[in-house]
Amino acid sequence: MSDTNGPRALLKRIRVWLVVFIVCLVLSGATAFPLVTELRLAHEALASWAAPVGDAFPVLVEWLDRVRSGVEGADAQAPYLLYGTDWLAFAHLVIAVAFYGPYRDPVRNIWVIEFGMIACVGIIPLALICGPVRGIPFWWSVIDMSFGVFGILPLLVVRRLIKRLEAVTPTAFRTSPA
Repeated sequence: MSDTNGPRALLKRIRVWLVVFIVCLVLSGATAFPLVTELRLAHEALASWAAPVGDAFPVLVEWLDRVRSGVEGADAQAPYLLYGTDWLAFAHLVIAVAFYGPYRDPVRNIWVIEFGMIACVGIIPLALICGPVRGIPFWWSVIDMSFGVFGILPLLVVRRLIKRLEAVTPTAFRTSPA
């Protein structure tokens, strides 16, 4: 019978949560590169197989059409503007790499988890301030803020698990090979 609160079990649970979080960061970053294609595909989907969604949420269709038009215009007239979204994507990928530290040694690198939590909290004021400045509909800012909420939840779980691991494990035995 295995101990679900023992150091090995806690380390395994921490690592599973971290892998999920890292995968989500990588996917979020990777999807920021092909914006023009993604918006075109979303437009085509809302005009065909996802038409019931578009019919139920016409404001969503209107917003995505506006965004698609703007991104396509920027791509055609000033493609260097999209370089900013490339850097956004890169930042997600770099941040994902930072979470390898807690994967290897959760107790020593708990600061990365706490940094991630601070970043998740920071999404809220950013969306509330910059959204209106940039003409983003409030409902879209709510979607953006949800990334902070959904991002902080696994980090809270991981932080709690790390604190438990720290309490039950002698310093010399806190990590096992990754």
